[in-house]
Amino acid sequence: MSFVWEFFYTLLMTIRDVTPIMVIIFGFQFAILKKPIANPLKVMIGFGYVIVGLSLFLVGLELALFPLGETMAMQLTAPDFLNQVRVTVGDSLEWVDYYWVYLFAFCIGFSTTIAEPSLLAVAIKANQVSAGAISVNGLRIAVALGVAVGISLGSYRIVVGDPIHYYIIAGYILVVIQTYYAPKFIVPLAYDSGGVTTSTVTVPW
Repeated sequence: MSFVWEFFYTLLMTIRDVTPIMVIIFGFQFAILKKPIANPLKVMIGFGYVIVGLSLFLVGLELALFPLGETMAMQLTAPDFLNQVRVTVGDSLEWVDYYWVYLFAFCIGFSTTIAEPSLLAVAIKANQVSAGAISVNGLRIAVALGVAVGISLGSYRIVVGDPIHYYIIAGYILVVIQTYYAPKFIVPLAYDSGGVTTSTVTVPW
């Protein structure tokens, strides 16, 4: 019964969040463009699929992914486990002894980014626009590697306790340099890929 109530509540919250999007789309269509929507029934069914799908996804996160992720994080950072797999000697653990944490962060960052539907949509469109010059899987793998390295670096920062602004400033400097030297046609795609990566699958994990 608790599952039914949780799903119903999540469904209502999803409807609340999706409704402004529907209002804006339909408002512009009728008030600005002043044209009827093609296949309105199909569009409404599609919105229904989106609402139900997002609701099920969010409930699934709460029931499975969040508890599982929390459990794995606690197990990977447990002193008993770290003492078994440590590579240094001494009374205290060093940053290198957390290598399983970095590896897990890398793997989870890579796999969730590969599974990100928003990134897949951008990769397919980029492949179409570039007449096949940009590979769908190539773009997804490149972005996934970037996310994986970033999450691993974030895990390292947490372990050593460095101030976060050092990493943010260094990241921005690196992005500025890459933007200057990268081919102009790839820059907008790179920024868009970074945006869509932080979406439904990657962020919760």
